[in-house]
Parts: sequence; structure tokens; C-alpha cells
Amino acid sequence: MTPALLGELLGRLGPTLTLFARQYTLAAEDAVQDAFVRLAGQRAAPDNPEAWLFRTVRNRALDLRKTEARRKRREADHRPAAWFVESSVDGLDASVAVVALQRLPETERDVIIARLWGGLTLAEIAAAFDCSTATAHRRYEAGLARLRQLLGEACPNP
Repeated sequence: MTPALLGELLGRLGPTLTLFARQYTLAAEDAVQDAFVRLAGQRAAPDNPEAWLFRTVRNRALDLRKTEARRKRREADHRPAAWFVESSVDGLDASVAVVALQRLPETERDVIIARLWGGLTLAEIAAAFDCSTATAHRRYEAGLARLRQLLGEACPNP
């Protein structure tokens, strides 16, 4: 399989194969990429590379769908029933707090959870999320301010 033929097949069939794989998995692009990598590694080109790609993309997409389902089951089995053990803490309704946390931008939520529940220092958070300590601190402070706002508390520093 020559690079030129691979490029031509990718250009002509790539979008179609991605659309095809999306009916089976959320990782459609991965299925298509894996199929082209396998095709490039073949000693001899298949008799009908187009049909071979469709079959390979379908099989890979089905494998990825099974993997996604297993991961979701494992996560559901290990997910705590609630973020908070108590239904309320110091007058704060846990279900309201969870909704507020979920409304935070992911970067702020990650830092807050790592700091408050994980007990990580800002330096450890910076290393975990590949940012500077100052950025981790800004995200933490911004997240707390946004939580206060969402929960209806006055922010101490306007």
C-alpha cells in the first residue's frame, strides 16, 4: 500500500467512514484512524481496500462501543451515591451544592474537588493539571467565588 494510495483513500473515504462509525461509537475518528493504520501495516494490499476499510472500521467501532460500555459500567459501580455524606452541612443543602459544582467550568471544578476533597496542595494541583501554581490558585479562587454566587452567598472580595 503506497502512501499516495493511502492518502487518496483517506481523502475520499475518511469523512464517510467517520460518519459510518458514528452510528456505533462516540470514538468514530479513532476507529477510522485505527483502520488506516492497520491498512498501512498490511504486507499486501487487500483486493478491495474500500470494502476492507468499511469492515475494519465497523469492527473497530463495535470494539470501541464495548469498551465504552464496560468503562461506563465500571464507573457507575464505583461512583459514590452522593458527593456529600450528609444531606446538609451547616445549613447548605448538599443537592444544591452538587448542582452548583456541576455548573462550574470544568477547570475550576477540577481544582476545587482536588483541593477540598482530595486534599492536594496548589503545587500538587498545578502538577496534576499541567498549569502553574498561580493558575491553579486563580482557578480555585474563581471557582469559590462562582460557587458563592451560585449558592447565593455574598462574595467577601468584590
